[in-house]
Amino acid sequence: MKLYVRKVDPRAILPTYGSERAAGADLYALLEGESLSVLPGETVLVHTGIATEIPEGYVGLVFARSGLASKRGLAPANKVGVIDSDYRGEVMVALHNHGAAPAEILAEERIAQLVIVPYLMAEIEEKDVLSDTERGAGGFGSTGRK
Repeated sequence: MKLYVRKVDPRAILPTYGSERAAGADLYALLEGESLSVLPGETVLVHTGIATEIPEGYVGLVFARSGLASKRGLAPANKVGVIDSDYRGEVMVALHNHGAAPAEILAEERIAQLVIVPYLMAEIEEKDVLSDTERGAGGFGSTGRK
């Protein structure tokens, strides 16, 4: 499968895979200066300078980079970003600082990872009654009870 990418800013870095079997392609920060400070509890919108043409039937999912999240508390604010196949605008990453100290993002730093996956479009139909299961309406944590 090919993923077509267009630089919307000539300074942008195209996504790269860190290893031969990596599922996610790294996305890079495109900043106006050399760095950007993110205060504790703050969310910033970080440019990547790229736009994508995700094939129909696929979606781009933007996930945290594990090192950035675990070591510096920076992760996507929406946990998983969704890039639909009909979106052609710039890919941006909303990074949130979950830590107790300011965190710095450097220009051209890897800030998130993009995973391309197939999806099914559901045909939504309303019903008065749904089929019954053993779990039923049991909510959060209900499957762990003995």
